[in-house]
Amino acid sequence: MNKKLVYFLCTGNSCRSQMADGYLNALGSDKYEVKSAGLEAHGLNPRAVAIMKEAGIDISNHTSDVIDPDILSKADYIITLCSHADDNCPVVRNDKAERWHWGFDDPAKATGTEDEVRDKFREVRDSIKQRIEQFLKEGW
Repeated sequence: MNKKLVYFLCTGNSCRSQMADGYLNALGSDKYEVKSAGLEAHGLNPRAVAIMKEAGIDISNHTSDVIDPDILSKADYIITLCSHADDNCPVVRNDKAERWHWGFDDPAKATGTEDEVRDKFREVRDSIKQRIEQFLKEGW
């Protein structure tokens, strides 16, 4: 079976796109090849790794990457997870790709106590999981 390529894009490829990558790989790797990248590479956020580990998904081996034009041109789905990436994504010369925007708050910008910040990471993680489950259920 030829797997469809899903490319998750965010500003820094450190939190949201990594979580989406982890969930789609865990729940739909039989149907999809999954990649993620950012307009910049900010490094993998340690809190994102910890929060995903709580959910039973290990993203500790992921790398924070900059958008690759070759992957972009081959993608079946290009999904931006923040408005900055949506507004600044390179021009896509790919007529077959469906381009979607799923906006989520940036948990890395959360403030407060460590517990409050972790709760924001959990909230974003759980919202991303719900959107991935909907994507899989709808069978795109």
